[in-house]
Amino acid sequence: MLAHRVRVRDRYRVTVASFQHSPSPAGPVRTYEDDLRLAHVIADQVDSITMSRFRAVDLHVESKSDDTPVSDADRTAEEVIRGQLARARTRDAIVGEEYGSAGSGARRWIVDPIDGTKNFVRGVPVWATLIALADGDEVVMGLVSAPALGRRWWAARGSGAWTGKSLAAATRLQVSGVRTLADASFSYSSLTGWEEHDKLNGFLDLSRQVWRTRGYGDFWSYMLVAEGAADIAAEPELEVYDMAALVPIVTEAGGRFTSLEGEPGPWGGNAIATNGHLHDQALVYLG
Repeated sequence: MLAHRVRVRDRYRVTVASFQHSPSPAGPVRTYEDDLRLAHVIADQVDSITMSRFRAVDLHVESKSDDTPVSDADRTAEEVIRGQLARARTRDAIVGEEYGSAGSGARRWIVDPIDGTKNFVRGVPVWATLIALADGDEVVMGLVSAPALGRRWWAARGSGAWTGKSLAAATRLQVSGVRTLADASFSYSSLTGWEEHDKLNGFLDLSRQVWRTRGYGDFWSYMLVAEGAADIAAEPELEVYDMAALVPIVTEAGGRFTSLEGEPGPWGGNAIATNGHLHDQALVYLG
């Protein structure tokens, strides 16, 4: 496995050279298009790694200290992401699920190499690589790549939210216009988490108010909100790397993304994303 990882790193060593970055002078407007293009390049590389290990007969899976699974694909993917960022964004910090934090810059790349590892190891195609950039306390760029679904979503602050196969072939995202819970579609991951956090009654009360519920789960629930295919998505416990990339995609599509206490962004340890119209109504039940 180590030899494979070395080959992967060497193969892609020169592909991000054109994205070497020097911070621009302070000014009234900062754009993140170069960072978004870099995220696409990295995601292309990681997709080839994860897809080569998806449903592989020799996939190695272990249990971490929190009893969640991790595979050799998770670790190799994060190593590649970190290696590319270390070369192309030398002053930026990195936060990842598998290898923790490195660096101390105000700009932080927040990555989850495979969101939905339980799906990945069981051969379910609903999993994705999440790459986000936070500038200070604001997540300013996010990319979600789900190669087994043939889908990718991305957004940068002020540039809208998009889905497609590349920057050149993309469709802009827009949340739904649904304004009443009776017409809303509510997506979630599981019931047990709500029960463990003593929020199951509120969850069930909300589920009785909406038009339909579906357990799409993980990143996909939030991307469906950004697309306008679902109207509410929520989970009672998440890590920042589970959420960061999702935030700008939902908000740039016109929606809201907060904690269950109403705190904007991915910092509250849980999440609710809506089309905006339904946010306060849903928080009455889940907050």
